[in-house]
Amino acid sequence: MTERERDTEARLRRRIEDLGGMFLKFTSPGNDGVPDRIAVFPDGRIVFVELKTTNGRLARIQWYQIHRLIALHQQVCVIRGETAARNFLRDMREHSVGSVDYYPDGDYPIDSLWEFNDGKEVMTP
Repeated sequence: MTERERDTEARLRRRIEDLGGMFLKFTSPGNDGVPDRIAVFPDGRIVFVELKTTNGRLARIQWYQIHRLIALHQQVCVIRGETAARNFLRDMREHSVGSVDYYPDGDYPIDSLWEFNDGKEVMTP
């Protein structure tokens, strides 16, 4: 079965709501590339969330917007697939984390993100 971003989004929304939080759709006219969602947790934490499929890639404008938010000391997490969504929720339940790119095979601080191109690690803008 093919993984779909909207399925991960729906499951993540339900799980965040089960924790007593909100998972809001985020749109900002005139600001292409902003993260998909804002996760609001009952303890006051707010996290901007960009959802991707396991193999999904961030567009250059998304990188730009994510780094603008981080420069403003906002927490941003890129979640790549269902396993990564579970890891994100685990981290949110256990402790507050910085901005993270959640890959299915591990999590990476967003200020040192790497994309994998043909088996080689290449820093993306």
